[in-house]
Amino acid sequence: MARDYPAAHNQPMSEWREQVAARAARWVVDEALGYAQAKQRAVRELGLSRAHPLPDNREVELAVLEHLALFHGDTQPGELVALRQIALRWMVRLSTFRPHLTGPVWSGTATRLNAVTLQLFCDDPKSAEFQILDMGVRYEASTHTGFRGEDISALSICEFNRDMNGEVMVHLLVYDHDDLRGALRPDAHGRVARGNAHALRRLMGQTPDQTPSE
Repeated sequence: MARDYPAAHNQPMSEWREQVAARAARWVVDEALGYAQAKQRAVRELGLSRAHPLPDNREVELAVLEHLALFHGDTQPGELVALRQIALRWMVRLSTFRPHLTGPVWSGTATRLNAVTLQLFCDDPKSAEFQILDMGVRYEASTHTGFRGEDISALSICEFNRDMNGEVMVHLLVYDHDDLRGALRPDAHGRVARGNAHALRRLMGQTPDQTPSE
């Protein structure tokens, strides 16, 4: 019977899953790869079969947290705060469009390599772009894959952040207003993959009347 991992290593399958998760976590943190891409790269680097059972995203996330604590514990917390401040400023600016933060900045695993990703839920998808134009902010428009595989508009903004002395990308993903209800359903672990400004302020220990720092 064919094995899903090199016979010479002779390790239990659970240990291979842990190794894949640990290797994937390195690429998630150090190169800002998505979980799926990082897992596939880890499998190739470890010389495993493509049929090898992969760790799930929760296992990779736990490995990411461990990697951050071991190798980025002195810098990542401050970078996360700076990124969340950027997210909150844009959420206040775009409050009309029911902004929700998602991705590593929401989950708490982001570093300076990660972008801020905000999902906007609009009655008129074009209205968000019109407001960005009215603000005089430069942006790049593209398309992104939505919740059901459909194409949605994406507006990408690059801004300089003094705290990190570098540029940060802010991606605005424009969804239909009716998509919001399904987006707030918790996963199997009872967690939601996004949060509004009120939820973000709670994570940051801020009160509702605090103004995001510039």
